[in-house]
Amino acid sequence: MQSPLHLPTAATDPKSVKVNITSGSGMDIEWNDGHVSHYSFVYLRDACPCAMCEEERGKAGRRPGEPAGTPPGQLVIFKPAAKPVSAEGVGKYAIKFSWNDSHDLGIYSWKFLREVCPCDECKKSRAAH
Repeated sequence: MQSPLHLPTAATDPKSVKVNITSGSGMDIEWNDGHVSHYSFVYLRDACPCAMCEEERGKAGRRPGEPAGTPPGQLVIFKPAAKPVSAEGVGKYAIKFSWNDSHDLGIYSWKFLREVCPCDECKKSRAAH
């Protein structure tokens, strides 16, 4: 059976999207199928789908949303928590952020965001596959 996430459906079409830049609390999406997803900005930045970030994650063996680790013995350098300075819709299929670290290449499609939903229910579903 084909996953419902492969085609645009109620599972990948947002009913509402709230990007809480001012409060810094993240982004909330209510999907047309009733599911609700909350994404922290740090999680979204670590899940950036641009080719550069995908390649970096692939080399490190990380999944979208997993933070980069510090190699043993290397000093941890302070950097401010990821937060968008702006967000804009891309057509009817995605959202794009300009981040406080000057990165702005990632286009987060609704399909991608549903696939990387960080809620416990979705994490368990991904682990089962």
